[in-house]
Amino acid sequence: MNKIIEEVFSVSKNIRYVAVYLNGVLESKQRNDLNSASSSESDKYEELIVNPTMLKLVTQRGNIDCGGAQYVIVRYGNFYQLVYHVKGGHISVSIELDPDLLKLVEEIKNIVDKKVN
Repeated sequence: MNKIIEEVFSVSKNIRYVAVYLNGVLESKQRNDLNSASSSESDKYEELIVNPTMLKLVTQRGNIDCGGAQYVIVRYGNFYQLVYHVKGGHISVSIELDPDLLKLVEEIKNIVDKKVN
C-alpha cells in the first residue's frame, strides 16, 4: 500500500493526503507542510465510516439509471477530496484547489488501476 501512496503523491505537489483502505487495512500519509490539516483521528473515521458509506450510496444510485459511478469528488472549503472505489476498498486523496483537478484525477486513477484493480 505504501508504494501506491508514494506514487499518488508523485503526481503533483498539490496532493495533500492519501489513504488506502484495502481488505480492512487502512494506511494513510499526509504532507508535512500543511497549514489547515485535519486531525489524524478525524481522518481515520472518515476513511473507515464516511467514505465507504458515501461510495455505497453514490454507487447504488448510479447503478439505477446513470451507468454506474466511477468516483466521488467533494469540494471542502480548503481542498478537494477524491474518493475512488477499488476492489477490496477505496483510495482517498485530498487535493489543493487545483484548476487541473480532472487531469490529476485521471493520473491518480491510472496509478491505482495498475496497482489494485
